[in-house]
Amino acid sequence: MPTPLPDQLLVESPEQALALLNPLRAELLSRLEQPASASEVARSLGETPQRINYHIKALEKAGLVRRTGSRQVKNLVEVLYQAVARTFVISDALAASAGVRGKLPEQGALAGLARTAEAMRRDALLLLERAESPGEADVPSAVLTSTVRLASEADRQAFVRDYLAAVEEVVRRYASPDESGEAYTAALAVYPRPERTEAQGKDEGADE
Repeated sequence: MPTPLPDQLLVESPEQALALLNPLRAELLSRLEQPASASEVARSLGETPQRINYHIKALEKAGLVRRTGSRQVKNLVEVLYQAVARTFVISDALAASAGVRGKLPEQGALAGLARTAEAMRRDALLLLERAESPGEADVPSAVLTSTVRLASEADRQAFVRDYLAAVEEVVRRYASPDESGEAYTAALAVYPRPERTEAQGKDEGADE
């Protein structure tokens, strides 16, 4: 019988806090309110068992999930995992500590990037369905991707600052003052281009 979960866990370690800011790991915790194997969770998410197993192991190491048993599936023994609580709250003392204060904004921005990318994917699929409807006009949209090489940290900071300011100016110039008209989503992202390896998707040792 599954062990009843505490409603809340106060997170007091930097390792746990950083794990919670990873969108996939946060999703895994929500799906592990009941005991499940990595393969079972992977099927529900449309992910590979190797990738999900890697992230569950990381959550187990951080003390956010625990092993609750195992079961025989054909010739394999699957380990069952369960989250240690239903919700997680980062303590005020941890959020204010010098060792974590710098890391949380960085990881939070990457988590926001992943959430924005997923939201854009969902919106694009809905708009594609809309565009295929009989009598529907073309859906106005645009996308621009570019790679820029920045020589130093100072250049990176200046580029991001000027980039944000330019986009904010365009938004202010064209935004309807009375909130009339159709609403559009304008998403902006700047991030280092990751190096991809042949092992990606199999061994997630270098995953986010």
